[in-house]
Amino acid sequence: MNILILGSGGRECTLAWKLAQSNKIKNLFIAPGNAGTSDYGENLDLNPNDFEAVKKEVLEHNIQMVIVGPEDPLVNGIHDFFLSDDALKNIPVIGPQKYAAQLEGSKEFAKKFMYRHNIPTAKYKSFTVETLEKGFDFLETLDAPYVLKADGLAAGKGVLILNDLQEAKDELKEMLTNKKFGDASTKVVIEEFLDGIEMSTFVLTDGKNYVILPNAKDYKRIGEGDKGLNTGGMGAISPVPFADKEFLNKVEERIIKPTINGFKKDNISYVGFVFIGLIKVNNEPLVIEYNVRMGDPETEVVIPRIKSDLTDLFIATAEKKLDTFKLEVDERSATTIMLVSGGYPEAYEKNKEISGLDSVEDSIVFHAGTTLKNDKVVSSGGRVLAITSYGEDFKQALTQSYKNIEKIKFDQMNYRTDIGFDL
Repeated sequence: MNILILGSGGRECTLAWKLAQSNKIKNLFIAPGNAGTSDYGENLDLNPNDFEAVKKEVLEHNIQMVIVGPEDPLVNGIHDFFLSDDALKNIPVIGPQKYAAQLEGSKEFAKKFMYRHNIPTAKYKSFTVETLEKGFDFLETLDAPYVLKADGLAAGKGVLILNDLQEAKDELKEMLTNKKFGDASTKVVIEEFLDGIEMSTFVLTDGKNYVILPNAKDYKRIGEGDKGLNTGGMGAISPVPFADKEFLNKVEERIIKPTINGFKKDNISYVGFVFIGLIKVNNEPLVIEYNVRMGDPETEVVIPRIKSDLTDLFIATAEKKLDTFKLEVDERSATTIMLVSGGYPEAYEKNKEISGLDSVEDSIVFHAGTTLKNDKVVSSGGRVLAITSYGEDFKQALTQSYKNIEKIKFDQMNYRTDIGFDL
């Protein structure tokens, strides 16, 4: 069959790498893709949020399934666009409809959903510029640290964790009155701080049934020891060593099942990935957030551990037959390290030529922010490459990734040397 992946990052490169291995694939397209995705299929130069342009390419290339990588097109309603168009409505889209995508598009929507279905999470209240003073009052009822979250999409950077009450008040004012995160922070959710260790679980649902994918843990901060500014993610490992069978059983019974059942009870049509950001507090799982797509760089460790044919998995999802699908998972650990541009997550330069990719051995290079310029691979984003390796445990896999990173060079290249330090 002909499949189109929407997106241009490491997540989409990983999905393309895996789908290209399937004998069910006739033609694979990635839009817009990057320098790495062109090894697995044909890149199409279009914006995933330009739905008319997507339609044109889908019809022109006889696309039979669309996999939506990033959150923006989902929150903007691409699935609904397909369903409402006579020429597109029978083409399966892996990714939830607009209303369901609010689980990621609005922190408040997600919190209300969790409260309604008794899904364990932190206490919260939400505020707008009109209720700023009430926000100040609420902050005074909490103990430090203080957690402020922009309600809308902020590219993974709309969360602040602050230790000082006055600083928290100042930042709340900055978010609401000066739109620190643009329209995303016209409403701000303030949460109680949960002290524990984080991880993520991933589910693929057809709306009735679900399959649990390998779990993972990512590292968001730019600096060693989880210090400094938040990024889109600096590395990830799978499986998570502290997530034993008992803990994962709690996750399924208390969080995954109530989430999927909640979709049914609320009449939310949901087909696609559910990313559940968790925190383990005193051996109990609580939900920090939902995302409505796979994480990045978690995809770069989750998908390589799936032994099953990914095309078969997506077909079962589209046909609502996930209850009959038996997922095969590689028992080995997988780790990934992100190579990022100097200065990221703040101002950084692009168009840095990358060398050494051909000398990588026994690791997989997933491209994130790259493009081809005069047949040379150059950087085009903050996060540039993800270096993924397997190992008997995460330490062995990390050693392999770091060994290959030494062979790769581009000007001002930066990466963390301590992924997995807290395990």
